[in-house]
Amino acid sequence: MKNLTPKTIVFITGAFVSSNSWDEWQLFFQEKGFETAAPAWPFKGSSANQLRLKHPDQDIASIRLQSLVDHYTDYIAKLPEKPILIGHSMGGLLVQLLIQKELAFAGIAIHSLQPQGVFTFKFSFYKAGWGPLGFFTSAKKTYLMSFREWQYAFTNCMPYEAQKEAYYKLLVPESKLVVRDAITDVARVDFKKPHAPLLFISGSIDRFIPASLNYSNYKKYSHSGSTTDYKEFEGRNHFVLGQPTWKENAGYIANWIANL
Repeated sequence: MKNLTPKTIVFITGAFVSSNSWDEWQLFFQEKGFETAAPAWPFKGSSANQLRLKHPDQDIASIRLQSLVDHYTDYIAKLPEKPILIGHSMGGLLVQLLIQKELAFAGIAIHSLQPQGVFTFKFSFYKAGWGPLGFFTSAKKTYLMSFREWQYAFTNCMPYEAQKEAYYKLLVPESKLVVRDAITDVARVDFKKPHAPLLFISGSIDRFIPASLNYSNYKKYSHSGSTTDYKEFEGRNHFVLGQPTWKENAGYIANWIANL
């Protein structure tokens, strides 16, 4: 019988980090026979260090959520098949929005930023996200997360040297507007609509996107004929893609894909 599962995976990067955060993930899935790509956001094709040197960058500051949806829509349209989408944080929200547009065979949302109308009362979510929203500051300038903010929001519970290495390797300036757009109609999901298989992954110690917020996101989907799954991993912070345990997450995702 012909295997109908596509062999194309598109990784979708989240805010604040370089698309190089997927480098090891791409190799992992390539070894399993997949064709992979991790296209950078517009204006973010350079190394993290080069992008930081350009801060404040008006081009990056102009990025909006809708322009990212359009960017990945155009990218997917050029592929030979509907891909499997794997996104982290803001990339997870993009997976949800692209799934809604029927552009993917399946989607995996890792520590996904919430769509419009999904809330949490966790204080850590608001503490981690207040600075990047950049209210009362110019939206024409990018936001560059400080190391202290990085330690709190991304790499909590990791050794100091590992936190510092990850910061300089992957941190990039970010658009304040794209973060604000997550609470607008652009980030709206029709949770009652039929959709391709969708897996939510959360982490028990993620301060930026708490596991409870991911679970609320997952529980919003209500179409009984569509596959929606959820998995929480212990000890995962928001830097889940680069933690030493990343292969366990990747392996779980690979098995989920294989069982579709």
